[in-house]
Amino acid sequence: MTGDETKITPDNLLEKFDAGEDVSDYFDFEHGAMVYPEEKVAVRHIKIGSDDETRRVNVDFPRWVVEALDREAKRIGVGRQAVIKTWIVQHLDEMGERPA
Repeated sequence: MTGDETKITPDNLLEKFDAGEDVSDYFDFEHGAMVYPEEKVAVRHIKIGSDDETRRVNVDFPRWVVEALDREAKRIGVGRQAVIKTWIVQHLDEMGERPA
């Protein structure tokens, strides 16, 4: 990508794909991740758990936390909930808390 291009968004990526442009630089096929070349960031999809293990929780955050989550979600092209779930699961994995 050149410095003149805007950051890739899901809509930009779809436009490039629809126009027949090569979008393979935006994907890490070996690890199943979308790559953001301008930031050298890869978004990996992690398995959180099966639906029968899922429980709903409500969490209150200060406004600045919600705004930061929204900025990160927009930056990587996912929803706020995906950011929250991914970050929490990654942290718990690092602590060795995932059940076997």
